Amino acid sequence: MITVTGSVETNLSAEKAFAFMREFENTSKWDPNTPVMDKITPGPVAVGHKYHAESEFRGKRQTLVYEVIELTDNHIKLRGENKTVTSFDSIDVSPNGTGSVVKYTAEFSIHGPAKIIQPLLKPAFNSLRDPALNGIRDTLNALAAA
Repeated sequence: MITVTGSVETNLSAEKAFAFMREFENTSKWDPNTPVMDKITPGPVAVGHKYHAESEFRGKRQTLVYEVIELTDNHIKLRGENKTVTSFDSIDVSPNGTGSVVKYTAEFSIHGPAKIIQPLLKPAFNSLRDPALNGIRDTLNALAAA
């Protein structure tokens, strides 16, 4: 398994930051490598809700279906899958003064014949980290300033 994680500080309160982040369809607003994230299940976010994602990875568009598998007041975890990869994405938000800290963790497990080269793919997965974290920070700070 390949794990990519990081945290950012934001000026947006923890309550407002998590309200935005748990709406996983907002991913395309902050992650430049995920141009499409559509909510499949209607209604407020809950365990079992599904999303259709299209992510850019190594120059190719990958389609995944994500499902919310854990949800609390400050934590959401989703499982994304397609035929070649399973991804577990976790978002945790905690207060930090008047703002918040957002921790994002993504764990990737490769399936099939490509599993042999999983260790070689770690740098490619790690390259997704900083653009996503910068996007989270910039998007949440823009919401705080509005």
